[in-house]
Amino acid sequence: MSSRLILVSHAPTTATRAAAFPQNEPLDAHGLADAVALTNALPRADEVRCGPALRCVQTATAFGLVPRTDEGLRDADLGRWAGHTLDDVAAAEPDAVAAWLTDAAAAPHGGESLHDLLDRTGRWLGALPGTARTLVAVTHPMVIRALIVSAIGAAPASFWRIDVAPLTRTVLRGDSGRWTVRMTAGPLACR
Repeated sequence: MSSRLILVSHAPTTATRAAAFPQNEPLDAHGLADAVALTNALPRADEVRCGPALRCVQTATAFGLVPRTDEGLRDADLGRWAGHTLDDVAAAEPDAVAAWLTDAAAAPHGGESLHDLLDRTGRWLGALPGTARTLVAVTHPMVIRALIVSAIGAAPASFWRIDVAPLTRTVLRGDSGRWTVRMTAGPLACR
């Protein structure tokens, strides 16, 4: 029997709405209201985890869940780009952004490369117990994209072809040796 991993991206923040690289900001008022509106919308889980960032903890608790924070679900480290929009960074550092988007080993922002993110999240996925159970994990869009890439064994470049909106649910089925993407659902509720 396989496990079910339900990945939920956190509710919107001010940075999310501004298309900025996030810092450890809280949910904005609409994001919090959207998450509260989804109380009891997720299926019963044997375990609930969330990334350590405030926005993940707030989303999970707004759902009425009692999560355990998990460092393996932390967001990508975007170094000095955190708090800035991609447009602003691209205007100031066009070569660095181009390198980041085309070379999985590049970390021009002084943080984590895409290769490092994929490796970290792939190890996290591989370490999940192989017993049949349901795990809900509230985390970040970049982490969910990386987990999807790892689950299907896709090339790193496919990471940039996956869009994960706030409050999106992605379900993976399988175990540490083989995962499949069971379904994805658009934003559950988002203003």
